[in-house]
This record gives sequence, structure tokens and C-alpha cells, in this order.
Amino acid sequence: MTNEKDLRTLKQLLDTAESNIRQVKAILFTTEIQNKAAGLAVNGENGSVVEGVFDGEGMIAPDGERYPVSPNYASKSKLIPGDVLKLSIMEDGTFIFKQIGPVKRKKIVGDLEEVDKGKFVVKVGDKEYRVLLASVTYFKARAGDKLTIIVPENEESEWAAVENVLDRNDD
Repeated sequence: MTNEKDLRTLKQLLDTAESNIRQVKAILFTTEIQNKAAGLAVNGENGSVVEGVFDGEGMIAPDGERYPVSPNYASKSKLIPGDVLKLSIMEDGTFIFKQIGPVKRKKIVGDLEEVDKGKFVVKVGDKEYRVLLASVTYFKARAGDKLTIIVPENEESEWAAVENVLDRNDD
């Protein structure tokens, strides 16, 4: 019969293995985003139209260059890692993004936590998803609120988009 110490050790080993698997999946997903971006087009005069892949905060272009995406646009459009974007760079330097290829999505529910001033995650079980401050502000969410978030259906991601606040923490 297995004693309690052995059971604790087994649980710790399983927790470590699960954590390692999540880290490997996240690295693979990042590599997949870069590979997906490498196959996209750069068109127009002087690269005025660029396609790329959203990584949670910005767009990765085929040449590996990273373009910042407005947090308000990413929040409003509910962008998640893996979404394909088209960037039009206007003559005056203005960036105009358009989502042209959303990845398959799933919705899950978790609890909002503030991990640092102005930095939030939604905890779902033992997994944490980063969310944009713009989303938290838009929904007037606070730490402890229960949120519905959107994540890639078939990939491991560090980032999520906020869909809605389900239950507010009235503390």
C-alpha cells in the first residue's frame, strides 16, 4: 500500500510534468505563429500592405518584424494569438489593421487576478491567461470578477481576449 508521502511525491511529479508540457506547448505555438507569418504576403509599393499573425500584443510579419497593434483595437476586435491580420501603412505613417483570418476559438470561464500593477491574468484551473489592460478597463472588470475569455481552440496560448464579465466581485 502506498503511503501518504509517496502520494504527495507522485502529485508533485505530475504537477511538474503538466507544467513542463504547458511550457513546451507554448513554445511550439510561438514557433507556429512565426512559421505561419513567414508564409504570408508583403505587397504594395515599399511594403505598404503587410500580412502577419497576432501574437497577443502585436503582429509578426513574414520577415519577423513585429508591428504594435493598438490594445484598444485588439480588445474591441477580440483578437487572439494566431489570428491573421492585414496591415495597411498609409503615406502619413498611420497603421490600419484588419483581421482577415481568425483562428478557431473556444470560450472558457475564469477568475480575473491582478498580478502586477496594471497587469492582469484570468486563472482557469491551474492555467493563467494574460489579458490586455484595455479589455479589463473597457469591461470595468476588477480582480476577483468571473470572466468569459476567448482562447485558440487547438493551441496552447499565453494570451486570451475578454468576451464578457459574468459575475462581479463586490468586495
